[in-house]
Amino acid sequence: MSGTRSSAQGDVEAPSGKDAAYENFPVGSFLLPPKARPHVAIFYQYARAIDDIADSPDLAADEKISRLEGCAAAIRGEEIDVAAFATAVRMRESLLASNVPLQHCLDLIDAFKQDAVKNRYDDWDDLMHYCIRSAAPVGRYLVDLTGGADDGYGASDALCNALQVINHLQDCKDDLLTLDRVYLPMDWMQAEGATVEMLNADSADPALRRVLDRCLVETRALMREARHLPGRVKSRRLAMESAAICNIADALIEKLAREDPVAGRVQLSKSTYAQCIARGAFFGFFS
Repeated sequence: MSGTRSSAQGDVEAPSGKDAAYENFPVGSFLLPPKARPHVAIFYQYARAIDDIADSPDLAADEKISRLEGCAAAIRGEEIDVAAFATAVRMRESLLASNVPLQHCLDLIDAFKQDAVKNRYDDWDDLMHYCIRSAAPVGRYLVDLTGGADDGYGASDALCNALQVINHLQDCKDDLLTLDRVYLPMDWMQAEGATVEMLNADSADPALRRVLDRCLVETRALMREARHLPGRVKSRRLAMESAAICNIADALIEKLAREDPVAGRVQLSKSTYAQCIARGAFFGFFS
């Protein structure tokens, strides 16, 4: 791949400072097969880099899209500036080495290009259409990397989409203030008498709370399908990992039902997080 772009890598990427500790799931944890972990680390670095481009408050929409399209070109193996798009180049090399389809990484880019230009969602289906490209590819990547799953991606998609909604609820106030994004269904907001401005309060108005609770009802429905995942993946280690993540998701859903994400970010304590992983690893081992 020879250079057709001249940007330095630092000019393409827009690091946010977020790392694996920010995530709701264990990134590249000891539960995964050892041979998969280096590839997962590369995938996480890639996903973090393109997400940071989409979420940068300092870049215009057309600049975000241009940089993301450059990353997509690198994944496809087209001519690009290798130094400028080094993270995406490493991702392509990892995909080829591990025989995982390129499409998962391209789907992420498609979703993040949407983030550059779309900041409201009409209804739950509109939000799920975004999640199936912004979150589900992560699970699909892990399933394919570790040997596949019975019955395809259904349970994996459900888990990843649930995790994405959970993250949207955790960050609902910050997303509005920093990026003017609202990942709450606008038809539910209207039906409950809630307004976007309510996200900028010190606590959730009852109308907004009803919208949050409706999101949690649908997220619990996703989790009913997601809990089948440990028994469907072919890798026992991924079964352990996915069972742990299911526990984390369930715990966060119940905490979001009790606490107010407008008043402050709702997250698990370190001890609860560790307990979720331990219980999940045990369950997944015997699933």
